[in-house]
Amino acid sequence: MYESYWRKMGKNCDITFNGDDSLSYFANGKILCWFLESKLEEQIKRLHNVVGNAIVDDHYIVVGTGSSQLVQAALYALSPSDQFEPIYVVSATPFYSVHAYPDVKTFEKYGPYIELITSPNNPDGIIREPVVNEDQGILLLPNLPTMMLCSLLFPNALAMLVLELDKDVARKMTKFMEIIAISVSKEGQLRVAKILKVVFNSYLDFTLQNFFEYSQSLMTDRWQRLRQVVMDNDHFQDFCESHPGGEEEDCEKLLKEHKNKTRSGRRFGSDSRSVRLNMLSRDEDLTFF
Repeated sequence: MYESYWRKMGKNCDITFNGDDSLSYFANGKILCWFLESKLEEQIKRLHNVVGNAIVDDHYIVVGTGSSQLVQAALYALSPSDQFEPIYVVSATPFYSVHAYPDVKTFEKYGPYIELITSPNNPDGIIREPVVNEDQGILLLPNLPTMMLCSLLFPNALAMLVLELDKDVARKMTKFMEIIAISVSKEGQLRVAKILKVVFNSYLDFTLQNFFEYSQSLMTDRWQRLRQVVMDNDHFQDFCESHPGGEEEDCEKLLKEHKNKTRSGRRFGSDSRSVRLNMLSRDEDLTFF
């Protein structure tokens, strides 16, 4: 979706790697997350300090590849080590299909649990709050003082990181990463660092197109076009009502017949009357019907 933006940036994002660059597993043996590249750490802190959406001083950064990997690392680090049985992990529906956990609304077990909260939620964008609220619960949120998960997937399709306040939790997460992957791609980290630098510069330099303003404009345009298509198509009028007709309606199947790729709501803890649209094409190739 952002390919046109990065194409405009041209050589500002170019990176050159020499054959002898970053051959060691270690990027910085003096920090807790020893495979975190210093250039990436610098750009992460620089951007957060300017945007103001996270406190980075005296926090520990753990870097990983993809949300699934780091969510698993966080669950490993937050799970009590003295438990004789596996800890329950729950989340409210709808949830992102890759992170499918038992529905928190039906959770009635007594004892320790971890509630995974995404706010704003993926896929419906709702601002989430804890549901269970039991004394023995551990809440994993993107905006808790104890942990912040930040995805770098959408602007550049590469990596993900975690800002962590508790040193012991950060150490356990790093250990988990050691066990499953040893480290994280150095080339990927350095590319992310370069892209974050460009994003930062676009935020302050009026001669560059601001990345955040560009992405907001792009998403607004796509939503307006989608809504107009639905309004102009008589076939979808029933689906715009508060109570869609027919309990057996399969929106994924319906849209597939019109060559639109979607994912059924059943994969997100909802039902077949809901779908998530996958707009994977370039802007010039994008059609809804």
